[in-house]
Amino acid sequence: MAKQVRVVRMSVEQPLWRALSGYRVLTMLYAIGLFASAYDEFDRPGIAIAFYVVLFVWTLATLPRVQSAVACTKRFLVVDLAIALTGIVLTPLAADDHHISGGGPTLPSIWTAGSVLAYAIKGGWRWAAFASTPVAAANLIERGSPARDTVHNVVLVWVASIAIGYVVEVARASERTLARALEIEATTRERERLARDIHDGVLQVLAMVQRRGAVLGGEAGELGRMAGEQEIALRTLVSGALVPVSRVSLDAAEGAVVRAVEVEADETDDGPVDLRALLAPYAAAKVSFAEPGAPVPLPAPAAKELAAAVGAALDNVRRHAGADARAWILVEDEPREVVVTVRDDGPGIPEGRLAQAEGEGRLGVALSIRGRLRDLGGSAELVSIPGQGTEVELKVPKARGKAGTR
Repeated sequence: MAKQVRVVRMSVEQPLWRALSGYRVLTMLYAIGLFASAYDEFDRPGIAIAFYVVLFVWTLATLPRVQSAVACTKRFLVVDLAIALTGIVLTPLAADDHHISGGGPTLPSIWTAGSVLAYAIKGGWRWAAFASTPVAAANLIERGSPARDTVHNVVLVWVASIAIGYVVEVARASERTLARALEIEATTRERERLARDIHDGVLQVLAMVQRRGAVLGGEAGELGRMAGEQEIALRTLVSGALVPVSRVSLDAAEGAVVRAVEVEADETDDGPVDLRALLAPYAAAKVSFAEPGAPVPLPAPAAKELAAAVGAALDNVRRHAGADARAWILVEDEPREVVVTVRDDGPGIPEGRLAQAEGEGRLGVALSIRGRLRDLGGSAELVSIPGQGTEVELKVPKARGKAGTR
């Protein structure tokens, strides 16, 4: 099996930067249009025209600067805000008194809000409050007095920019939390896969050595005792492995980054295989195998995991039901899923025993059976009545494809 690192980037910031780019262009054209429609209200239109030439060139030339948080540097923000403030204070020099007293728009008009919003997206609500303050002061200076409409516009820009900055901060925190959750999930799946392999091999060998050593005694008994200690230590390690800290992108605009390790099937595992061929070796003197007359095709990874889950169920029969217990394997090929039932005539499982075993780190049912089926998109149902045996029903959907290889 080959491993592949899948990088998942999550960012709600990038759409905001794209929206800001469009906003700056549209509001620049809007400001020029307002000037053209009210040209007669300007005593010195040359000042306004010079400003609009600078605004036009600056807006188009700096579009790459408002594409991401990294490109939007502090120096750019300062110059951008300075241009907006200059346009506001130049308005009384270019326009006549009627334009000012009548509440006419400033030269940059609502383009100024784009400068403040850039601060908000870049640095959050504190940066937004910092940028809104000089804009408010400049608007009050331009009108000469705190008129009602001026105060209304100032408060609106202030509240909107701070709110957007706060939303950006919350979104960033949510992205980091989501990245952490996704990485925990990916790491847990990988840990469970390794735990299943360990349970199916190493842990069962150690348990067998412990039992045989206790029967033989002497040096073999000491070896069995050591094997038992190592079994307990290994179970503890498998059930309590640490989860690595999720990564965060160096570029804030890219949001949180999750690196999830996936296990891909080998090239030879691409085609479907007949599940019956994988389950037939389990048939024995005390294990009966009932199969359909036609092939039961499943993707190779899914078929192998399902067969391993059946093997884990039979191991539990041998270990807990006794040497004389009989088992039956039944394969049913349904239209949308494959159902494999493993039943035995042992003493059954006492109520609460599975939960107790899982708490002790004995994860045969939790990982080797249920964990495998969960990764395949299927389910494992266990029914046990004391004195009447145990039945394990394994279901795998056919449409799952190659899922479960992670």
